Amino acid sequence: MTANSTPEAQARAANASAFENADDREFPDPHAFNGTFKEFMRTAHDLGGEAGGPIQLQEREQMAWETNTLVTCECLAWRGIWNHTEKLRRVVDLGDKQYFSLPYAGRFLLSATRAMVDKRLVTLAELTNKIDEVKKRYEQK
Repeated sequence: MTANSTPEAQARAANASAFENADDREFPDPHAFNGTFKEFMRTAHDLGGEAGGPIQLQEREQMAWETNTLVTCECLAWRGIWNHTEKLRRVVDLGDKQYFSLPYAGRFLLSATRAMVDKRLVTLAELTNKIDEVKKRYEQK
C-alpha cells in the first residue's frame, strides 16, 4: 500500500482540493448579480464613481445646535457610550434618504439619539416629552 492510498492521505488531498476552490465554492461570482452586486456592497456615504457636480464651499460659523451636537457626541464617547467607529457606522446606517437629507451635524444628532435609545439610556417617551418641552420653550420666546 502506498502513502497516497491511505484514508488519511485521501482526506488531505480532498481537503486541499476543496481549499483551492473555496472561493469558487463558497462565494458567488459578482457577475452573477447582473450589475447589482456593486449596489448591494455600497453604503450611503460611498460616493466613489458617482457623477457629482461641483461642491460649493461656504465659510460660516457653526450654529449653536451644531456645536452642541458635536460636543454631545464627544461626551458620549468619553463616557463609554460609543466609540468613534460606532459613531461613524451609525451615521452610515441611517440609509440614503436620511443621510442625504440631513445636515452634517444632524446626522450625528440622530445617530446619538438612536444610540442612547438602543442602549436604554433614555426611553422614547422621555425623549418625546423633552422635545415637546423644548418646543414650548422656544414658542414662548
